[in-house]
Amino acid sequence: MNEKTLYTIIVHSENFAGLLNQVTAVFTRRQINIESLNVSASSIKGVHKYTITAWTDKDTIEKVAKQIEKKIDVIQAHFFTEDEIYSHEIALYKVATPAFQENPEASKVIRQYNARIVEVNPTFSVVEKNGKSEDITALYEELKELNCVLQFVRSGRVAITTSCFERVNEFLEAREARRQFPVACS
Repeated sequence: MNEKTLYTIIVHSENFAGLLNQVTAVFTRRQINIESLNVSASSIKGVHKYTITAWTDKDTIEKVAKQIEKKIDVIQAHFFTEDEIYSHEIALYKVATPAFQENPEASKVIRQYNARIVEVNPTFSVVEKNGKSEDITALYEELKELNCVLQFVRSGRVAITTSCFERVNEFLEAREARRQFPVACS
């Protein structure tokens, strides 16, 4: 069996209802669990960006990317390993204010991870951490050991690469040309 690696697939598409379902169905059919999924508008007008992470092998991720790219509203789909992208997440930790204030180690841990306190009230406080997935998890584990975590949530990965915008721009230029000079039907 091939060795599993954490891959990030970046999909650029037009923004049409139902496309997210089509994209995730590709993973479901291959019985691949999606670790994180983030969808948002991209820096290119009219183009949305899906950032999806999953543990799988190279052969499978290549097939998944090709299947996704065949979807009619998908402009492109590329996959990357950890060393080919810059990724980031945001996490919120809801901690019990009394337990947090009674334990000086808690604020020390927050400073150690360059996290920040964004809300404080008598019942709970909210800590925010931006950064790499492993740092977010490590901070959670340390706060959990201090018995003060009430809730924890993370955003899912956002990632940047410089290698996949060329085709998006080519697609958009061709689409604009078709709009300006439509082909007559006979």
